[in-house]
Amino acid sequence: MQEKKNFVHVTTSEPHRIRTKEILKQFPDMRKLIGKNPLTFLAIIGLVGFQIIFCWLVADQSWWIVVGAAYLLGAFADHALFVMIHECSHRLIFKSHAANRLAGILANIPLIFPSSVSFEKYHLKHHSFQGVYELDGDLPNYWEAKLIDNYFIGKVIWLLFYPFFQLFRFPRLQEIKPFNKWVALNWLVQMIAIILIAYLFGSKAIAFMVLSFFFSVGLHPLGARWIQEHYLTDGEQETYSYYGILNTVAFNVGYHNEHHDFPSIPWNKLPLIRKKAPAFYDTLSYHTSWTKLFLRFLFDKEISLYSRIVRTNRGKVLITDEDSPDIDLGITK
Repeated sequence: MQEKKNFVHVTTSEPHRIRTKEILKQFPDMRKLIGKNPLTFLAIIGLVGFQIIFCWLVADQSWWIVVGAAYLLGAFADHALFVMIHECSHRLIFKSHAANRLAGILANIPLIFPSSVSFEKYHLKHHSFQGVYELDGDLPNYWEAKLIDNYFIGKVIWLLFYPFFQLFRFPRLQEIKPFNKWVALNWLVQMIAIILIAYLFGSKAIAFMVLSFFFSVGLHPLGARWIQEHYLTDGEQETYSYYGILNTVAFNVGYHNEHHDFPSIPWNKLPLIRKKAPAFYDTLSYHTSWTKLFLRFLFDKEISLYSRIVRTNRGKVLITDEDSPDIDLGITK
């Protein structure tokens, strides 16, 4: 693999819709896995409660304990809450769209920054227009990739401040209204919750929450998830799954090829997709260690932010979230 100085531009369609059709042709009963998992809401309650309890526990501890608790425990809980928000964005918990959004707003509370409602908007576009620079917020900006390049220190900074780099991508994205009443509610609930936690438990509790947030999405083995999903680590395969032990605490979010192929299937049934159709997934490259990938990304100069597929020809008419096929967006009715 040669050092990249530009994204990999293609004119082909993204692979998931094609594979979905092939799998359904051979295994039509795969549709039986599509549905809701309301028990996921109990996981949200448990994870939010876990983080709030730790805010109380670290309130009078040394700063070393605050940092250690955030890295070793809080990061995993926050990462799991991101997965819960992801489930809400695909409406995989409740039938009601509003109920899923409210569940996502609840899951957002320990994550400091109000993002669950906005994530839904941008994430569904990622599924519909994977690799389309003007619509896929998962793609880095051109200037972002050039700035970070393939240098170790650049990658460290990028992982450490990954959420901020994501914010800078929003202005380039088209066809998305950034603010509405749901976004306002998300912000209101978040501000009230943070003020209450600060009042009840103090500055170290807030520091624990901030550190947990940044560790969960950045400079931590969990941060390798963002590299695992769509960065080109083996030729030009566009999407990769992770089949490792951390799926047990990450609600199977590593099954990313499976999720993109069938986004209407909830987290607990994602492994069954591979089990039912192994020939379609065992032949793809996949990762077995986020820690190994984390270190590889940092030190391997052949992997950079340019290691992404960009579609120069969408080859389809633009559609809104509401018009998109349910099986594409994971919106089951």
